[in-house]
Amino acid sequence: MPTPTPPRPERELELTLARKEPLADGVVRLTLTHPRSEPLPSWEPGAHLDVLLSDALVRQYSLCGDPGDRSELNVAVLREKNGRGGSAHVHDVLAEGGTVRVRGPRNHFRLVDSPRYLFIAGGIGITPILPMIAEAARRGADWHLVYGGRTRASMAFADQLVRDHPQRVALRPEDETGLLDLDALLGTPQRDTQVYCCGPAGLLDAVEQRCAGGWPAGALHVERFTPKAQEPAAGPAAGDGAAEAFDVEIASTGQTLTVPPDRSVLEVLEDAGLPVLSSCREGTCGTCETGVLDGIPEHHDSLLTEAERAEGDVMFVCVSRAASKRLVLDL
Repeated sequence: MPTPTPPRPERELELTLARKEPLADGVVRLTLTHPRSEPLPSWEPGAHLDVLLSDALVRQYSLCGDPGDRSELNVAVLREKNGRGGSAHVHDVLAEGGTVRVRGPRNHFRLVDSPRYLFIAGGIGITPILPMIAEAARRGADWHLVYGGRTRASMAFADQLVRDHPQRVALRPEDETGLLDLDALLGTPQRDTQVYCCGPAGLLDAVEQRCAGGWPAGALHVERFTPKAQEPAAGPAAGDGAAEAFDVEIASTGQTLTVPPDRSVLEVLEDAGLPVLSSCREGTCGTCETGVLDGIPEHHDSLLTEAERAEGDVMFVCVSRAASKRLVLDL
């Protein structure tokens, strides 16, 4: 069995909100700097920040600036009309010159090497795509972006993208062109192309459905802001993990804890005083990623690919459970 790694607390930073500026209807960009002008953490395209708006209000926002510029971090935030308070806090409470606590960056949406990319963005889903486009161009790859939104005025960075890349960017405001024509975009699988998609759940579900029809395994990469609807577990290893109690062993101490049917692994770990960081508690942010040294996890997150799920060496303890009677966690 591998030597267990003790959990390490993730670093928090108190940054200054240097600029807060409107980008589009309902969208503001936050520019965060270090109060003592120290270099900020490095990051790669696809990364996001945890923004700690209060002790009980933590939200994840994709970084949309230049990874090579460590003097500032940039996120863009859409005011969600039916949100849970995070975007309203950003729009209504945060003020230039104030302090913003952040954690990260963290990345579960990395840009893999490829000769060709198709980027599909819906609404505020454009934010992680921006640095990916710059990186694809830097690598000399062929790429194209199809960017949809409710209206042209609601589409952040639209003018900049068309100005800088007129031959590679197609804007598709719904009130002008209707819904994205995914059949035309994805109907013919391209074996040398990686597809990256970010946006509302309906768009991601539709893209996943099209790519399931002949695209190579691993060609599609998505990032979700909300949890994916879960299908019942299937297969010989699936078991009834979501309906049964199971045990988790803590590798560093040998302590065994029982997870009842109505509680999450994360809740049981927290009750035992184990320092597991968490944020979204719905399997979308990746904060609570935990190594699995033995046993079979039953995944309910919206992050791992099918290949990563099959490896069974990590799980997100806020939502995932066990398909075996016991798990050994790398804590």
